[in-house]
Amino acid sequence: MTQSLAKIEAGQMLTVSWRSLPVFVLNRTKAQLATLPMVDSRLVDPKSTGASADQQPKYAQNEARSIKPEWLVVIGICTHLGCVPDFVPEIKPEPFDPEWKGGFYCPCHKSRYDLAGRVYQGVPAPKNLPVPPYHFIDDSTIQIGVDPKEAA
Repeated sequence: MTQSLAKIEAGQMLTVSWRSLPVFVLNRTKAQLATLPMVDSRLVDPKSTGASADQQPKYAQNEARSIKPEWLVVIGICTHLGCVPDFVPEIKPEPFDPEWKGGFYCPCHKSRYDLAGRVYQGVPAPKNLPVPPYHFIDDSTIQIGVDPKEAA
């Protein structure tokens, strides 16, 4: 599945379908990227090396969980019971988290994920949001479902 990124402005998210699953494609701002290390102590697996190690390919096993830091590509299915979380990008106190730095919130069972799709402690979801295989065809186009090495 190929997707143009040309019209997704900084701070905006697009949801596309891949294998009948919602995939969130988020163009993160510099301010949003700056929040990632701020929430590490509140996350279950901030480095994605524990139970969530299988939730992303090796090329996305970094703090941004992406090939290019500004672009997050994750499967938008809560790892608790399969609901689709809401994108709540605002960096401000929320009723569900007074220290909210932006991310994804599943209103069904109150699971929360940061702007890299990493799950917070103390919520029902056990793992980070999965990163599907993907690669950049060029600066403004991604292909979801194919790892970079397979595209060569």
